Amino acid sequence: MASRPITVRKGARAKTETARGEMALREEIVATCQALARLGLVQGTSGNVSARCGDGLLITPSGVPYDRLAPADIVRLAWDGRSAGPLQPSSEWRFHRDILASRSDLDAVVHTHSTHATAVSILRRDIPAIHYSIAAAGGASIRCAPYALFGSQALADLVVKALEGRRACLLAHHGVVAAHTSLAGALDLAQTVEELAHQYLLCLAVGEPPTLDEAQMAEAIARFATYGQQPGRG
Repeated sequence: MASRPITVRKGARAKTETARGEMALREEIVATCQALARLGLVQGTSGNVSARCGDGLLITPSGVPYDRLAPADIVRLAWDGRSAGPLQPSSEWRFHRDILASRSDLDAVVHTHSTHATAVSILRRDIPAIHYSIAAAGGASIRCAPYALFGSQALADLVVKALEGRRACLLAHHGVVAAHTSLAGALDLAQTVEELAHQYLLCLAVGEPPTLDEAQMAEAIARFATYGQQPGRG
């Protein structure tokens, strides 16, 4: 694999890695993949999952069905793109690597081709502020990154830009990326994006929907910052 100079921002996972153990993280990635399939967010071998791990990341392998995936199949990837083991990493390893390397606030990434969110991405639309839960993705909209070939560095660059100030985005004619401080958080966010996309498509069948204004979304974003179990809060 071609290497690429990259500045790595260390995330929260580095602090807890020793206690958790790499094998536990591998098992959690497998469980996340199986949950994606069970929830209907992926079909076949579509989609991929990664998590920050020590001096690199762990990522799902390319082309292995989730019902046959084992912890040992998860690929360890260095920040320069080198991998260890017999299996090749997901073809989308570049945007997983670049998200985790550039965002110290994120430790896990889930990528899906979920039906409704992908349909919105085909329309090349952002999901606007139709519901306050848009704030779960970190901003007043869920952006749609422009199209680029899957697996390319061009796509990785577009994804990182679309995620500025956000934890989720759409990929034009492709699917969804959701990232969070944990695999569970990334999975939940991927579900939320799919639900919002479904609602948006239902609204578009009638016409352009009304949206929450800037002040209303700012209030919702502030509330989401303290909603649920936040990292570092005892």
